[in-house]
Amino acid sequence: MAVLLIAEISGGELAVDATAKAVTAATQLGDVTVLCAAAGCSGAAGAAAGISGVAKVLCADDAAYGNGLAEPVADLVVSLAGDYEHIIAPATNSAKNILPRVAALLDVMVISDITAVIDGNTFERPIYAGNALQTVQSSDATKVVSIRTSNFDAAGEGGSAAVDTIAAAGNPGLSEWLEDKVAASDRPELTSAGVVVSGGRGVGSEDDFALIEKLADALNAAVGASRAAVDSGYAPNDWQVGQTGKVVAPDLYVAVGISGAIQHLAGMKDSKIIVAINKDEEAPIFQVADFGLVADLFDAVPELTEKLA
Repeated sequence: MAVLLIAEISGGELAVDATAKAVTAATQLGDVTVLCAAAGCSGAAGAAAGISGVAKVLCADDAAYGNGLAEPVADLVVSLAGDYEHIIAPATNSAKNILPRVAALLDVMVISDITAVIDGNTFERPIYAGNALQTVQSSDATKVVSIRTSNFDAAGEGGSAAVDTIAAAGNPGLSEWLEDKVAASDRPELTSAGVVVSGGRGVGSEDDFALIEKLADALNAAVGASRAAVDSGYAPNDWQVGQTGKVVAPDLYVAVGISGAIQHLAGMKDSKIIVAINKDEEAPIFQVADFGLVADLFDAVPELTEKLA
């Protein structure tokens, strides 16, 4: 079976971690062709060709794909779809924008956020905020699937796939790029970080959230937040971890001042080691934590940060 994997590209560069993890899932389905669609995507295509398990790379270098607009990319994918039984992508914000359009144009279903491949037609995906696993079997001629990358290891390097340049498909002109507002950060990217430190409503204010950031910096970690903290204005939206935020599975997850609502647990409970700091010993977060500290975060976090530094 042939698989078309839509590479995750940001700023003209390949998001190697997300793409490599999706390759691991894709190789269970058949021969993998990676599609790099962006303006100036030759570098990203070269990086994709070096991922082990990739059979071929298609590079669509065109200004229409330069800013991640979903409509032109979806039209390009549909123009290629006839040669593939599976069209997949990592379950990123970009793919969540593109894949539903691809599925609608092909008149098929989207199988989203899969965590396991059973066979070419059958997949597992979490439902009910991760409290149950659903087995989905599709009879569609083309399966459109997004991969929850936190459940797959990244494919290694050492590949030597051929890179073919392909022409752009027609731009439907349904949307227009105006500007990007990107926050620069020296910290690891949240969904691929090995260590994540998250703060919740218990942190109390945007100013006090600096305690979380200092602890994260001491651990060379990414910073996360619960939805309650984001809704309260303590942290930006792109830090949100949970059912309606980002799904993470780092080696170490430190939850500070987070009660452990089911929606938050859905985004982090697959972490290898979970450490919880909360002054409420009855907080649900302690039920999933490997290590728990019942303490006032305003005492515990500065002391922990000082000792780590």
